[in-house]
Formats: sequence, C-alpha cells, structure tokens
Amino acid sequence: MNSSRLHRLVAIIVKELWAVLRDPKSRATLFAPPIIQLFLFGFAVTLEVRNFNVGVLDRDQGVWSHEVVSRIAGSPNVGRVIRLQSPADLRNAIDNQRIIAAVAFEQRFSADVEAGRVGTAQVILDGRRSNASQIVAGYLQQIVASAAAEAGAMGAGQSPMTRTAVTNWFNPNLHYRWFVMPGLIVIIGALMALAVTAQSLARERELGSFDQLMVSPLRVHEILIGKMTSPLIVGLVNATIYVVLIPTMFRVPLTGSLVSFYLSLTVYLLSLIGVGMLISSLAQTQQQAFLGSFLVGVPAILLSGFATPIDNMPDWLQLVTLINPPRHFLIVAEGVFLKNMPASEVLANSWPMALIALVTLSAAAFLFRARME
Repeated sequence: MNSSRLHRLVAIIVKELWAVLRDPKSRATLFAPPIIQLFLFGFAVTLEVRNFNVGVLDRDQGVWSHEVVSRIAGSPNVGRVIRLQSPADLRNAIDNQRIIAAVAFEQRFSADVEAGRVGTAQVILDGRRSNASQIVAGYLQQIVASAAAEAGAMGAGQSPMTRTAVTNWFNPNLHYRWFVMPGLIVIIGALMALAVTAQSLARERELGSFDQLMVSPLRVHEILIGKMTSPLIVGLVNATIYVVLIPTMFRVPLTGSLVSFYLSLTVYLLSLIGVGMLISSLAQTQQQAFLGSFLVGVPAILLSGFATPIDNMPDWLQLVTLINPPRHFLIVAEGVFLKNMPASEVLANSWPMALIALVTLSAAAFLFRARME
C-alpha cells in the first residue's frame, strides 16, 4: 500500500470515528446503555424462581404430611408456607396469586405411607405463570420423592440403599448469572453493532455528504473499511468493559484464553458489520436503517439459543440458525468463560462467522458500488 492510499484510508477512518464520537449524546448512547443493561440483567432480571409462596391443605395431620411440609418450608427457594383450611380457601389463594402452588394431602396420607401403600398428595399449580409453575412443580416433586424414598426405606426396616449424587459441570451451583452474563456480550454486542453500522450510509444520505463520497478519490473498499472501523472499535471497547466487569463484579469465572476470545469476537463483529452494511446500503433514511436493524436484530437474538435451546426448534429452523452469527459466538462466549474451551473448538465455531462476514461484506460492497455508479 503506497503512502497516498494509506493517507486516504487513515483520513476516512478518522472521519468516521469523529462522526460517531464528536457528539456527547452519541458517545453516551454508544457506551452508557450497554453498561446499564449489564447491571439490569445482572441484578434485576432472572429466570430463576425464588421466594415463592406455597399453600398447604393438610387433611391428614399425620407424621409424614408434617415431614413433607417441613421440608418444603426448609427449602431455600420457598418464601412462605401458607396454611389453607379448605378447598375454597385454596382456590381463593391461587385466584388472588397469594401462592403459585398448593399441596393437598389426603386424610390417610400418613397411614398409607406407614403401611407401605401409595400415599396421595395433590399439587395444584397456577397455570397463568406456566414457566414458573413448571419449575416449582419440579422443586416440589423432588421434595416429595425424597420423603417418599425415606419413608419406604423406614417401612422396610432398613436405611436407604442408594443415593443420587448430582454434579453440574461448568456451573456447579447452577447460578443464573453464570449462564446469562457471557450471553450478554453476544446479544448486546449484536444490537449495538447492527445499530451503529446500519446508520452509517443512511446518515451520509440524509446529511447530503454521500455525493461527496461519490466524487472523492476514495475507492469503494476504502470507504467500506472506514465505515467498518468505528463499529468494530465500539464493539471491542464495549466487550472489553464486559470482560472486565463480569468476572470482577458478578463473580462469573473466565477460564479460557482471552486471545482466542478476542480473535473470535473480531470475526463475530465483522459478520455483524457485514449485515449492518447490507441494511445501510439498502436504506434511504436513518429511520429505515433503524427499522431494518430492528427487523434483523430481534430474530437474530431469538435464533441464537440465548433464550430458548436451538435443539427445541423445528429442524428447518435449526438450519436457518446456521447463518446467524450470534448462534456461533454464543457457544464461544459461554465456552471461553465457563469451560476453558480449547482453541480448536473456538476455531470450529468461528469459521462459519468468517464465511458470513465474507458473504455479507462482499454483497454490501457490490450494492455500494452499484449505488455509486
């Protein structure tokens, strides 16, 4: 690269960075929301079900119903155990959302357990909160099953013969933050990269400076490199802030290689920038560019596997996720943070993003060249 080309390239990069950073409101928009969102997700938003109230309708008043109730009350996830006097009282408590679940014991529950028969305990759940109810049902089933196993062993005059030891790899205590925090780098990074890139060419058209680019000595690839640099730098800076805050403030371990992580992160941002450049090349106004980035960003997040497992999606939709950059980088982010992912696996999940970046950036260059001609 000769000096004149280098000078032009540096000039367009400085111009793009200055266009993004010179406005204080623009700077605040680029860096403040990601930090705020990090703290909101870290402290306020969780899919865990804790401090829930359970109602108990105990028509047995026997030893084993008291044992089950005591175990429910002793669970760290249960807020309060509310005693209910009648089925009408139970219905009223669920209708008014004072409880999310109720356990009703039949009159012969303890007698049946002592005699070695099946004791009946009914669990009633608030179906209006379906996800939380399923999780609560799992908690209650574990508590009742453990009490039933102990009762069966005691009825046979022996101690329990087997114990089940559960080990959760990579997240031993199933902390929700350990799961969600690495994913925030992927999700918020995608939204910011798409928004910043999609606005670039549309902003030039609205400000009337697009015609100046067309008559300038800059070549198409030089203009595109300049347009790519500012969102790439913004994305790397925001990701670095996350990499510092997540292990220090939220105690999520960072076990893998930072070099592998940043190499994959760069490829990920380039793939998103390619998609954003496509949107920007097609949009005539900044409003159209914003709507285009929203139209692409929301499905990209939904198909990333962050909120719902990809394996639960239909087969044809799983194939669609293969062209979704967040799907691949989510594996890298969680792997580098939680399980010390080796470089070979990082590479295996990075080359699809490199292919996406190559295709989208080439298409954006073609559309941009067509507009200039």
